[in-house]
Amino acid sequence: MVQKKQAIASLGLPTSPGESIWLELSGYLDIQQGLIAGVDEVGRGALFGPVVAAAVILPESAMPILMAAKIRDSKKLSSSRRIQLAQQICALAIDWKIGFATIAEIDSINILQATLLAMKRAVLKLKVQPALCLIDGNQLVKGLLMPQQTIVKGDERSLTIASASIIAKVWRDDLVVRLALKYPMYDLERNKGYGSQRHLTALQHYGTSPLHRRSFRPCQIQLSVKS
Repeated sequence: MVQKKQAIASLGLPTSPGESIWLELSGYLDIQQGLIAGVDEVGRGALFGPVVAAAVILPESAMPILMAAKIRDSKKLSSSRRIQLAQQICALAIDWKIGFATIAEIDSINILQATLLAMKRAVLKLKVQPALCLIDGNQLVKGLLMPQQTIVKGDERSLTIASASIIAKVWRDDLVVRLALKYPMYDLERNKGYGSQRHLTALQHYGTSPLHRRSFRPCQIQLSVKS
């Protein structure tokens, strides 16, 4: 199939959901063309752990339910609210899957390519093939056989992308909290692998763990040897 040449993001749509200005309800997406998957990632800017993506396919009937639940970009929700919404989204979804790229892959191919790889893996795991993938950001995912559409700030403009953002965030946070038990010195339970002051201070004191991204500058620590 031939991909659309013009990004939805270039159509001049409002950049915040507001009163039901989600793309799925705006008329710019033809839902009748088939199932739509929203794809988003989390952990791109973290210093620790994998980058994680989710792909989510929602039925039309889920749209008003999620709007009534006041779904938002995962970064704008409390942890408890994200968990509640993730459970609701998973129950409503036709299909959803997680994909991730490892720390070794991030350090080998760079974080952008690792992010796109995580997105690709999430989509390819779907048991139900969508007619269109809505990809958060401005980079198409190489190697997907179905049409794609990039959407800048997609987690603020698409219900399916926002849903993917929430599922990916909850999944990754849960993983990092479990890993925090093994590496308590980095305060991972609170910072979720991002570069908080306590995390940066711990890196200076203890150096990196095997799950830190050593291609990231804050992780390029040379500890002084005490005599």
